[in-house]
Amino acid sequence: MIRTATNNEVKIVIGSWGSYNAGNSRAMGSKLITLSDYDDWEDIEEELTKQGFQLDGIDEELFVQDIENLDLDGENTDYMSPRRLFETLRDSGVFFDSDKFEVMEAYIEVRSFRDFEALVEQNGESWDDDIYLYKGYDWEDYGREQFSNCGYEFPGDLENYFDFAEYGESFSHNGTIETYSGGLIEIY
Repeated sequence: MIRTATNNEVKIVIGSWGSYNAGNSRAMGSKLITLSDYDDWEDIEEELTKQGFQLDGIDEELFVQDIENLDLDGENTDYMSPRRLFETLRDSGVFFDSDKFEVMEAYIEVRSFRDFEALVEQNGESWDDDIYLYKGYDWEDYGREQFSNCGYEFPGDLENYFDFAEYGESFSHNGTIETYSGGLIEIY
């Protein structure tokens, strides 16, 4: 069955080491494949076969040649299994849940895709239960929220002399909260 995702489309070009080394017509890889369009790996294999890949022969060793809509900065995709990538993303639930996709992007930015794989392998679709995004927050915003959540109140105008940014950033020392490009991410 082929489904269509909304905004969470991860697209890849799959290459084959055999075709790459042989310099044949498939050396440039597959056509762009939208992973969320497929339910299982066998459907992708069927598509690759239609594109001329010989999966039981020269093209049995596949790799991710190119990837779109997923920032894997620092990851060497040449040695990444396209099947493992697909199954991890599918099992995580990110294809059809924009919130999960956004949390995944932030998580990968501060950790790695390998850590994400391990999290999904361990927890399945509940991988994000203990991860919270504070979009648009800086340390001052976070400090103010934590201060307020504790029920503290300043007498008079003493609040003007308190360093909420320093207070907020002090929570980063335990390693559970850190900055990402969109704000702060808390990982328990």
